[in-house]
Amino acid sequence: MSDQNDLKQKILSTSERILDATKKGIHTATFKANQYKKIVQKKIDLNAVQKKISTSHADLGKLIDDLREEGAKGIMTNPGVKEMFLQIDTLKQSAVDLLAEIDRLKNEEEVCEAPSPVQPDKDPTEKDTED
Repeated sequence: MSDQNDLKQKILSTSERILDATKKGIHTATFKANQYKKIVQKKIDLNAVQKKISTSHADLGKLIDDLREEGAKGIMTNPGVKEMFLQIDTLKQSAVDLLAEIDRLKNEEEVCEAPSPVQPDKDPTEKDTED
């Protein structure tokens, strides 16, 4: 009978290890999928910011050209030009922040929970009587 119990214990122990490995695999796959989703969203946001920077550059160029054609002096100190530069600087900082966030997400490590220890000397199908 002891051999049967030993075999049963080995089967249960093996089953628990397989279950733990499966759980870990599912957890890892879910983590990676969520990580990828976040990175893709940040890249979409970055693309939008880069388009805004390009548009702002074009607007700044037009504003400077319009002021030059009007014969304005001190174009670089013009309030409209200063405001455009501030807007561009803000957008550039947003792009830098998004790139840093993307790098952080790429380097983010999965936090795994430790699997529950297997107790080979105890039959897991038996109920505790110590209560």
